[in-house]
Amino acid sequence: MKQLFLMSTSGCHLCEVAAGILISSMDPALYLVDEVDIADDDALVERYGVRIPVLVDEASGAELGWPFDQERLLAFLSSLPEEQDA
Repeated sequence: MKQLFLMSTSGCHLCEVAAGILISSMDPALYLVDEVDIADDDALVERYGVRIPVLVDEASGAELGWPFDQERLLAFLSSLPEEQDA
C-alpha cells in the first residue's frame, strides 16, 4: 500500500476540493492518504504555504500540486515507482 500525504490546512477550500477528488478517485486498498496540517510546522509552512493543496508520495517524494483533477491525479499515481518489497 502506498502512503501519500495531502498537505493542507484548516479552512482551505481548495484543500477540501482536493480531498473530495482523492476520495472519489483512489482505491483505499492501494493508497493510504493522511492529511497533514502544515500550520503545525514552520518548515512545512515555508515549503507549502502558498502552494497547498499538494499531494506527496512518501516513498519517492514526488509531488502533485494544485490544480489537479481526476485525470491528472490518476496520471500522477500511475507515474509513481512501484513499491519494493523489504
